[in-house]
Formats: sequence, C-alpha cells, structure tokens
Amino acid sequence: MSLTDDAKPAITLAEFSQRVGQEVGVSRWFLIDQKRIDAFADATEDWQFIHVDPQAAKATPFGATIAHGFLTLSMLSACAYDAMPAISGLAMGVNYGFEKVRFVAPVRAGKRIRARFRLEALTQRGPRDWQSRTAATMEIEGEDKPALIADWLGLYVLAG
Repeated sequence: MSLTDDAKPAITLAEFSQRVGQEVGVSRWFLIDQKRIDAFADATEDWQFIHVDPQAAKATPFGATIAHGFLTLSMLSACAYDAMPAISGLAMGVNYGFEKVRFVAPVRAGKRIRARFRLEALTQRGPRDWQSRTAATMEIEGEDKPALIADWLGLYVLAG
C-alpha cells in the first residue's frame, strides 16, 4: 500500500483502478537471516527454539531455524513499499487487514523472499475513500512452494 514516493513515478487512483485483475508489482529479494529472525523473536517475545536455536532446530524436520510466520507476513509491508505503484493525490494509505492468510512453506534462515502483488479489487467507499483487495504471494528463492499467500485489504484516502 505505497504512498507517493519520489523515487518512483506516481499514477492516479483512476490509473491504478485500470489494473484490477493484473499483477501490479514484484518486490526485490529480502534476506531472512538469523539476525532478522532473532530481532523479531525479541520484539514479539516468541523465542521458540525452531526460530532461535540453530543447533536444536537441526534435529527437526525443517533441518534449520525458520522464520516466524508472522515475520514473513510482516515483510509484506517492506515488499509493498518496494513494489506497489505510488499513488498521486493520496492523503494516506492504511493497512485494513486480511481476508485470508495461509502459511504454505517455512522460510529457513538464510533464504531470500520476495512478494508478488495482484490487484483483485478497488472499490470506492466514500467521496475520498477507496478499498483495495490485493492477492499477495511471498516467494522463497529457489523453492517451488511460496512461503505464504494472502488476500490483503487496504484503504486509500485521497487528499481533500
């Protein structure tokens, strides 16, 4: 849900609405290393060994530590800022939540992930308010299954 960003050319909300049913962005790759996983564990107080203890995690079916599902999900924000088009004339964009989230495959420490975004719907809710539904797929580099799939809702509020 990117706001206007000087680094990318901005499109209007009308132009964005013409992209319903299309892929609207693919992010760069982001490294999910043990340092990032540990920082997320500290921030959320989720220190389960499969995330933070590489030695113990080797004995699991994963064979290594894995990222928290919520870490992978939270990376959608960085991916969206990187990949989604900037919208001109916005007062703000707001994360409105998810219709569906499924964690399909674990992200092992040291892997890179990126997200693909497909605009599924853009509906006007008020004179300045629009709601989007975007299908997000978080890919894991070199793997067949994605880390997650989600239907992400956003609100776009045009400047007055």
